This record gives sequence, C-alpha cells and structure tokens, in this order.
Amino acid sequence: MLRGRRAEREVVERLLARARDGRSGVLVVRGEAGIGKTALLEHARDAAAGYRVERATGVESEMEFAFAGLHQLCAPLLDRLGALPEPQQAALGVALGRRAGDPPDRFLVGLATLGLLAEAAEERPLLCLVDDAQWLDAASVQILAFVARRVEAEQVVLVFGLRDPDPDRDGAEVLAGLPELRLNGLGEADARALLAAAVRAPLDERVRDRIIAEARGNPLALLELPRGAEPAASAELAGGFALPAAPAELAGGFALPDALGVPRRVEESFERRSGSLPADTQLLLLVAAAEPVGDPALLWRAAEHLGIGTEAALPAEAAGLLEIGTRVRFSHPLVRSAVYRAAGPWDRRRAHGALAEATDPRADPDRRAWHRAQAVLGTDETVAAELERSAGRARSRGGLAAAAAFLERAVALTPEPAERARRALAAAHAKHQAGTPDAASELLMVAEAGPLDALRRARVELLRAQIAFVLTRGSDVPGMLLDAAKTLGPLDAALARETYLDAMEASIHAGPLGQGRGVLEVADAARDAPAPSTPPRPVDLLLDGLVTRFTQGYEASVPALRLALESLGGHDPRADDDSRRWLWLACHIAAMLWDDEAVYVLAGRHVRLARQAGALGTLPGALNTLAAVLVPTGAFAHAAELIAEEAAITQATGGAPLPNARLMLAAWRGRRAETSELYAAAVQEATARGEGMAVTLAQYELAVLHNGLGNYPAALAAAADASGFDLLAHSSLALPELVEAAVRAGEPARAAAALERLSPRARASGTPWALGLEARSRALVSTGPAAEELYREAIERLGDCRMVAHLARARLVYGEWLRREGRRKDARAQLRTAHEQLSGMGAEGFAERAARELRATGEQPRKRTVQPADALTAHELLIARLVAGGATSKEAGAQLFLSPRTIDAHLRNIFRKLGLTSRRQLRNLRLP
Repeated sequence: MLRGRRAEREVVERLLARARDGRSGVLVVRGEAGIGKTALLEHARDAAAGYRVERATGVESEMEFAFAGLHQLCAPLLDRLGALPEPQQAALGVALGRRAGDPPDRFLVGLATLGLLAEAAEERPLLCLVDDAQWLDAASVQILAFVARRVEAEQVVLVFGLRDPDPDRDGAEVLAGLPELRLNGLGEADARALLAAAVRAPLDERVRDRIIAEARGNPLALLELPRGAEPAASAELAGGFALPAAPAELAGGFALPDALGVPRRVEESFERRSGSLPADTQLLLLVAAAEPVGDPALLWRAAEHLGIGTEAALPAEAAGLLEIGTRVRFSHPLVRSAVYRAAGPWDRRRAHGALAEATDPRADPDRRAWHRAQAVLGTDETVAAELERSAGRARSRGGLAAAAAFLERAVALTPEPAERARRALAAAHAKHQAGTPDAASELLMVAEAGPLDALRRARVELLRAQIAFVLTRGSDVPGMLLDAAKTLGPLDAALARETYLDAMEASIHAGPLGQGRGVLEVADAARDAPAPSTPPRPVDLLLDGLVTRFTQGYEASVPALRLALESLGGHDPRADDDSRRWLWLACHIAAMLWDDEAVYVLAGRHVRLARQAGALGTLPGALNTLAAVLVPTGAFAHAAELIAEEAAITQATGGAPLPNARLMLAAWRGRRAETSELYAAAVQEATARGEGMAVTLAQYELAVLHNGLGNYPAALAAAADASGFDLLAHSSLALPELVEAAVRAGEPARAAAALERLSPRARASGTPWALGLEARSRALVSTGPAAEELYREAIERLGDCRMVAHLARARLVYGEWLRREGRRKDARAQLRTAHEQLSGMGAEGFAERAARELRATGEQPRKRTVQPADALTAHELLIARLVAGGATSKEAGAQLFLSPRTIDAHLRNIFRKLGLTSRRQLRNLRLP
C-alpha cells in the first residue's frame, strides 16, 4: 500500500471513476526521482477494475529512436488499426515502421493514435500509463501530448509519470499545461513508519533521525539510504550503521543536507552497491543498462560475446538491483543511470560493442548502428555511413529529431574532412527542421570548418539566415537571405529565386519595424535574380510580380501578380502541392488586389491542402487566414467556427493562439473592450518580434472598429498609421477607412489625399470589390447628383462580389447621405436594409450606427430575431454544420482532430440545446 498518499490516490480514483461515466481524463504526476510516481501509477493500475491497461516507459538510452515510446503503447492495439480512415492508417503505419510511404505529419500520427485508443476503449475503458515520460523520444512525447489535449469522451485515461525537469533536458515540457499532480515528500510520521517497515534491525536514534532528515520524505531514499550506508569501521552504532560523514554537525547530531540533493545521494548509494558486486556481474549490469529494450535474449547473446555466464546475474538479483524474467528490469531507473554513470569509457564501449554484435542487422539496423557508434573510439567511416542510413530511415518515418541525432553522431565519427562537413550541414538542416536552432547553429560551425564546395557554402549562408529568422526575426534577416540568394544565383537558379522570394517575404514581415534592408532594396536587388525556368513555377511568377510591385508601382504589377494567383489557385495545372508554402503570401497579394474570388479560393485551398495532409503545423495559420477572409463577406459565424477550430488545434499542439482573425472579427463586431485588449497584445508581441506587418494589420482593424462606433478621430489616426507604410494588403485596405474617417472627422484634405492614392490602384485592379470601394470613397467626398450616382455605383459593384459587409456599409453611408439631404423616405429604405444586413451578420457597431440614423428618420429599427442556433458555441456550430452537411461522426472527427465518440458527445449537447432528436432534423435546420 502507498503510505501517506491518500489525497493523491483519491485524485487518481476520481479520474478513473469519471472515465467509467464516459469522460476521458489526463494526469501528469510530477516529482523528483524516487518520490513515488511509479508507485502511484501502479496504484492506478490496481484501481482500474474493468479497464484495459496499456503502458509505456521512457528509457534514457532510447530517446534517439523515433516513435519508440509510441510503439510500446500502441503495439498491443494494432489489431484495431483497420478501423481508422486510410490516411490515419498510413500515417501510423509509416511512423511505426509497419509500411512504406511518405513521411507523415506528426499530428496526423497523433490523430491516428487518438483514433486507435478510442477504438480500443469501445469495449471497455482504457488506461494508458506512461512512466518516465522525460525520457520518451521527442516524436512520441509530442504525439502523446497531442492526444492528451484532444481526449474528451472516449473513456480513455492517460497518466504520465514525469521526473522534475533536468536543466539540460526540456523535451518533456511539451506536457506543460495538462492537469498536474505534484508529489512532495512524505510527512515525518509516514516517513518514520516506512523506514521502520524497511529496516527490521534496531536503529540508533541519531542514525534514524539523520536518515529521516536527509531523505526529506523521499520514499526511495528512505528505503535505499540505510542499505547504502557503510558499516562503521569503529565505534559502531546500534544496528551496525554509521553516520555519513558531514562537514559540520549541528546540535542533536544532524548535518546540513548534501548539496547533491536526495536523488543524487540515492544514485550514489546504488553506485556503491553495484560497485561491490563481482566484476562479471558489474559488466552484465552495464550491458543491461546500455540495452534499452529489456530483451533478455539480446542481453544473454551480448553477455556470451563478452564471456559472461548466466550465473553472473545471481548477485545482482540478490542485491535487489536487477530482475531477469520475460523482460530485463532494474528495480528503479536510478539503478540503470547509476550503473552506466559509474562505468569507465572502456567498459561502456565493450558493452555497446557486444550489444551491436548481438543485434540482428536486418531486424533492427538502427539500434545496431547506434550501439556500434557508441563502441567506437575515434572515427570510423563505416559506422558513420550506417548512422547516415539510419537517419534516412528515421526521416522517412517522420522522426526528424531522431534523424538529426543520428546525423550528429555520424559527424563525430567521420574521418574525412569534406565528408564530415557535408554531414554536418545535413545534420544542421535536420536540427533546424526538428526545432532545435541552437544545435543547428553549432553544427553549421562544424560544416564551415571543413572544405565545402561553393554550392554547399551558399547553403550554409541560407540556413544561417533561416535559423536567424526563427531565433530573432531580426531586421538583419532580409539582408542575410539576400546575400545567400546572390551567392546561390550562379550555382542553383531555382533555389536562388526561392531565396529571393524568402527575402522579400521577410522584409514585408518586418515592414515599418525593419531597420536593415527594406522591401524596396530587396526588390531592387531581386531584379538581378537568375531567369526563371520554362515554364515558370508559381514561385517564379510571385517573385517577378512582387519585384514589379515594389520597383515599378502597384498598377504595373497587377497583370503579373494576377497570373501568379491563377497559377497558385489551381487554374494552372503546373501548380502542385509543393507550392502551398506560398499560399499565405498569395492570400495577402490577392487582398492587396481586392480580388475577393482569388483570396477566397486560395485561402480555402490552403485549408483543404493542410487538412488532406494532416498538417497541423500549418493548418492553424490556414484557418486563421480563411477566417479573416470570411469576416468582410459577412460570414461572422463561420469565421468564428474556424477561429474556434484553430484555437483547439493550437491548444492541442502546444502553440499560441493566432491573433489576426480574432482581432478582425472583434473589430467588425464593434466590441470595443475585446478589440482593445487583442490590439494591445498583438502590437506588443509583434513589436517584440520586429514584425511591422502585424502591427499594420492591427492598426487597420482598429480603424474598422472606430469607424463602426462612430469614433472618427480615432479611426482616422489608426487608418493613417496603417496606410503610412506601403506594404501588401493592409496599406491598401486601410485607404477606404481613412477616407471615411477623414470625411466624418471634418478633414476633407486628408480624405482627398487618401482617395488620390486609392483610385489608381482600384482602377488597375478592376475588380467589383476594388471599384465598389473606390466609388463609395469618392461618393463620400462628393456632393449633389454626382455623389448619389457614386453611392448607387458602389452598391451595384459591391453587390457583384462576396464582400457583403462592405455592401452593407455602402448602404449605410448612402442612407446617411440621403438623410442629410432631407430625403427621409429614401434614407429609410437604405438604412433599413443596411441595419438588417449588419445586425444579421453581427456587425454590432455598424448596426447601431445604422439604427441611430434610422431612428433619426422617424423609424424604429427592428430587433434581430433570436435564432435557435444562437445557443450554440462556435465549436458546436462547426460540428452541427458538418453533420448537417452529411458528415458522419468519424468524418467530422477526422476533420476536427477529435474522436467519433467526442463528436457524438458534442452532438448530444447540440440536440439538447436545439430541441432536436435526430440528424435528419439537424439537416433541415437553417444554420447561420
């Protein structure tokens, strides 16, 4: 039984009880080594009556093998793999090495794992115990953290045991934010009881007090310190134990606790105990410590290679350090680390060499290569080449961190300088892709130290710039990318053009906060880029169009940029999925051109491609962009659904919520407090990152808010800031806001100046959206019959595009003009329609402005009719829309990265709120 852990046991038991009632649960049990995490996990297993129990245990020497921990947990469940959708089957199969295929997105593997656990829990609840999670490989801990953040109603419980983080290892911190239970030391009474139960012989009171004090309530220390204490050479105390040496004893016989801390003292105790065993037993323990799988057959094959017989295990088992049965198990992970730490380099190499010889090169080539690498003193090209092949296999399964680790070790073993430099560059790329830019920078230094040809040296420059962008987003990044592009020009024309476009994008991101080479300088330099391929790729068309935009002006760039958008939008068969990395940039270009159809198609395509690939790394950004596109179309509810989906995914993947679409929606809804809070946070974060483009977007949205609320001086200031720096979309989109705010604020000169910038751009664009906004803006600065004609033109043109919110605003300003002209009847018609449209979509600020004007004409505005769907959250509305469209629970779950059972639980809430009983009724309900 667990002593002194009543409250902790109750937490675990409540978690299991809730899962029996249909609710999943997660718990991360944290604490120092020996504090009782494993014991609490064992209590969870014992208390899980009626549960299926699966487990995985992290092993420090297993951390370099991609998906090793996930394989432990999922292997017994793979008979249910066929129940998953084919893309999920493929992703998990490739990750676990069961089938060949393209490297899967790690979050698609996460969704497949979630589905597999949910399928296993269909018969009875499932308890997953993951001990020593700090030693899971990076891929496994990312997947399990994703699953832990997505379980809701599957009757799945995940309990992690996580050692307090090592300052040098923070991989397990991806579990941060999950429900947590911290284990502290036992109270003194429980500690004394545990010590008394463990040590039957009488203890001198001072020895007992000293052990209690130094153990600090750590159960393993209470059990191990008496066993590890050295017998006193003289003046023995009762029980045969001597007080450990202490530098300065205090009154009562106590000393200051060792600065090493309790776990390290326990580990030293294990070192002393293992070090007292026969030499063959010590070597056998070392082989077991170096072998993470726990396979007894492999252990005995390696032992035979070293000339060690089975009898060598007996002293280790008698000492309670090791158990060899169907698996090889140490009594505690600290025993493994103590044995390995205490061994000398020569013995470690012998142990790994024996394990390499004992490992089947066909069944497990990667572990064999890793053991061979650890057995090498100096360099060895044969082993380095093996490691490079292992890196390729890891990469093909989506294990970027594992591939990087194999390559990094290969670099150290490579004798020939040129080959070492090549591998160092490959390792740096892998580290960068795995999200460890600091390690990538160190490997770049190794690459640079060796002989590199001109192309690889240029690639070093490029990677250094890419790492700098990740680490600092500094103003020098565009210049670094530009220098790399120039170097690549004569060596790799295609890569050089991509790098020029990267430099353009980085300078656009920096915007007014950039202090290095700005977008105009980058565009001027990019005119010297190598000629594009024939036929040109989408990236080539984008680069040429943007160079024209910033060297010859907006109007001159429209044809080239439109051609690029058509290519990326799928109208050109040359566009392929590899081009999706540029879709974000393309969406901003389409918005700059006021091309509502292109921006809608491109944003939708970005989301669709990300969904199909299961690319949860890029899907949140794509959803955020599409939501921002939908806001001015008046589809506020749909935009809110996408924002909710984006938030759920970023929360599940450990990312930060993206502010852009949230801020835009709050501004158009006229929510002053929410917009102000989001604006302040967005500007602060963007300024810290040096992203002036994000600041400009926030200023544009602030202008929309204040125009809706009728606070025109504030709108004028925000719109002036947003349009002051000539970026892509926002500087153009802000111009109509600037015209309206300036007119209403009584500054006609500023309105005329903004219109002078807006008109040639709108006419060059030629889209109904552009021409409608230009007509609306010109009407605002005009008078008499000319103004009315322009208002009517604006309504007609905006009626021909998707931008319903701008159409409603055109009716609003036309109605305001008609009322001031004394034409109250005509004004009522426009204002009534504007109010209905604006209130219907949820543009509360603009709707109230229309309501005030309507009341001024003598008519009371109608209140918006409450709809049944108003009771649904944005997330529930999204699920309702999918199911109403005919999606099954499995299909809806696959799109939203939830299990079918969780979808069913949400549907029960939706049916209750809407008073429905069937999916057929839901299909017949009109949703906003």
